[in-house]
Amino acid sequence: MKSDQAAISEHLFTLRDYIRWTLSEFHRHQVYFGHGHATAWDEACQLVLNAVDLPWDTDPAVLDARLLPAESMRVQEFVRQRTLERKPLPYITGEAWFMGLPFQVDERVLIPRSPIAELIEQGFEPWLRPGPVGRILDLCTGSGCIGIACALAFPEAEVDLADISGDALEVARQNIARYELEERVYARQGDLFAAVPGARYDLIVSNPPYVDQNDLADMPEEYGHEPALALGSGSDGLDITRRILREAGSHLAEDGLLVVEVGNSEVHLMSSLPELPLVWVELERGGNGVFVITAADLRAHQHLL
Repeated sequence: MKSDQAAISEHLFTLRDYIRWTLSEFHRHQVYFGHGHATAWDEACQLVLNAVDLPWDTDPAVLDARLLPAESMRVQEFVRQRTLERKPLPYITGEAWFMGLPFQVDERVLIPRSPIAELIEQGFEPWLRPGPVGRILDLCTGSGCIGIACALAFPEAEVDLADISGDALEVARQNIARYELEERVYARQGDLFAAVPGARYDLIVSNPPYVDQNDLADMPEEYGHEPALALGSGSDGLDITRRILREAGSHLAEDGLLVVEVGNSEVHLMSSLPELPLVWVELERGGNGVFVITAADLRAHQHLL
């Protein structure tokens, strides 16, 4: 009896064939999509094209091209990891996209997917005060995608990428080098603001761990590949966010701005700190749980924290 691999290679020939087969395997194994693609079709296309070293925007005419035996084996291996190991596609390919930019990723860092990208594209208007931005902090940086995107959006700024995880910062440094930003983007290791003692910033942006215990227990298998340190944050998901709120005031410039994503823990934060004047951002492209607060408002309400 022929092996499954041999049978697949005998009956599938073109990129289009392999995309169809990949799509069927996704449905057969009921994989979860939440790490870069919203639909099975988009992810099947991305998986197959990446496996044969073609970009995502390849001319559709290429879909009728045949695969070499080695390419067929690589597609099949990618599908095996995705369906049987439940490994998110960016960990298989080693690359994720954020704000239209590619970033290197592996299982040392969270896969970029923050809706904060929308705010960066808008220059954080209308919340960030007008004028040049001198210093930016990306707190809990992971891969460095938020801070690096900020550095590209504000070319006059110096940016610190802070994280408690040395492993994560190794990935962040690879991405700093990828964008040739070594002269104004710096990786800093430490527990929150301990990584940048005494520093003050015009803008602090953070996508900290914020998943509460109930959500963490119910997450699809794919999330088990991401570092636990980057996901959970206490029973209501807000342990780290509360620390950020307490400590950020002393690290913001007088007219500085704090931007934090807390996802579904937005409900817990609203109920636990109802008098704190957080502005919840309405996101045009979906997502939730991103708030902004000025340095002035944060300091004026420090007694609540």
